[in-house]
Amino acid sequence: MRAAVGDRYVMAKLVEHGWHLGGESSGHIICLDKTTTGDGIIAALQVLDALVSNEQTLAEACSDMEVYPQTMINVPISKAFDLDNSPLLQDAVKSAEVELADAGRVLLRASGTEPLIRVMVEGQDSVQVENIAAELAQSVRDTAGI
Repeated sequence: MRAAVGDRYVMAKLVEHGWHLGGESSGHIICLDKTTTGDGIIAALQVLDALVSNEQTLAEACSDMEVYPQTMINVPISKAFDLDNSPLLQDAVKSAEVELADAGRVLLRASGTEPLIRVMVEGQDSVQVENIAAELAQSVRDTAGI
């Protein structure tokens, strides 16, 4: 299940569904039965515990995981704007999602720490992913007047 970006949204999904493990691609992993914040040491210890319990190597445990190519472009902006209320951006995102079909995802979000819009595209084909990300980044620049 996907949640909005941010530990608080991941934690809300965990609580809502009675789950104990969730995380983000940034590396924040929440082990809710151990702590309420993303903690790398606790997450690493939990992985090691699972590997020992299952008598597996990390490679064996991850052998059926499919990883798609992902591209992130950070677009510097001088003034914040509402991504959700930009028809140009919403059309660009919809177009990208149609092109990816059910074989990828798109995320546009403002950085919480820098004057940037983060454009992330993930899909099966790396060339397609890079092209879509570049097009979306340009749409962000156009919207921001850059």
